Amino acid sequence: MWTLSGFADEIDADFTRQCTVTRELGLNFIEIRSAWDTGVLDLTDDQLRQARDILTDHSLGVSAIGSPIGKIFIDDDFPAHLDRMHRAIEVAHHFRAPYIRIFSFFQRPEIDPDEAREEVIRRIRALVELAEPAGVTLLHENEMEIYGDVPERCLDLVTAVDSHRFKLAWDPANFVQAGIRPHTDAYEQLRPHLEYVQIKDARASDGVVVPAGEGDGEVLETIRSLRADDFEGFFSLEPHLESHTTSADVTGTDLFRTAWKAFTDLLEQESIPYA
Repeated sequence: MWTLSGFADEIDADFTRQCTVTRELGLNFIEIRSAWDTGVLDLTDDQLRQARDILTDHSLGVSAIGSPIGKIFIDDDFPAHLDRMHRAIEVAHHFRAPYIRIFSFFQRPEIDPDEAREEVIRRIRALVELAEPAGVTLLHENEMEIYGDVPERCLDLVTAVDSHRFKLAWDPANFVQAGIRPHTDAYEQLRPHLEYVQIKDARASDGVVVPAGEGDGEVLETIRSLRADDFEGFFSLEPHLESHTTSADVTGTDLFRTAWKAFTDLLEQESIPYA
C-alpha cells in the first residue's frame, strides 16, 4: 500500500479548501507549503493552531513541511537562515510531520559549483545538526540551479553529510528540466538515499510540466523500480499545472484532480494499491 500526499496549496490559498479537496480525493496526508497565501514558516502561532484544527476536522496528517530552507544564494547571510531552520523544526513538531523539505542553495552563474561545494556541505551539515536531536529528517529536493540539481551532486551531498536525518526527495520534472533522464541517469545511484517522491513530470523538449506519465520524467519506469525495491515512502503530488484562472504556481482544483488521476491511473495500471 503506497501512501499519497500532495502540495495542497496548489488547490487553493484557503487551507480549509485545501483539506476538503484532498480528502475528497481519498488522501490521508498533505504536504504543507503555504496556507492563506502565507508561507508555512511565516504562519503565526494562532494560524498554526487553526490549521492543525482544520487538519483534525478532516482526519488528515502531514507528510512533510514544504519549507524554503536552502532557497538562498550560497553567499547570502546564513546565520539568519539557521533561525528559519529552528522555526521549521517547531512547525514540523506542531504538525507531527516527520520530514522537512530543504534545498542546497542557489549558485550564482559566475561561481563554479566545485568552488561552492565546501560551503554548501558546511551549511547543510549545520542544518542537519539541528534536525538530528529534534528527530526530524531533512529531505533535499533537486531544484533547478541549486548545488544539488544533478544526480552526481545530490549523491555527493548525501554521502558527504552522512546522516540518517538527511535524505533525498525525488523530483523527476526538475531533473528533466536540468537535462537529466531521471530513471535512466539517476535512479540506480540515488535509490539508496531516496526517501520521498514528488509526483511532477515535464517534457524535455520545452520543460513544460505535465501530468504524470505524459512527459519525459520516466515516472512509470521509476514506480516499477520502486515497487521492485519495496519502497515505502510518501508520494507527494506537486502538479504545477498552469491554470487559466490562477497564477502559474497554483494548479487549481480541477487540474489538481487531473494530476491525481494521472498518477493513480498509473498505479492502477501496475496493480499497485494506494491510499
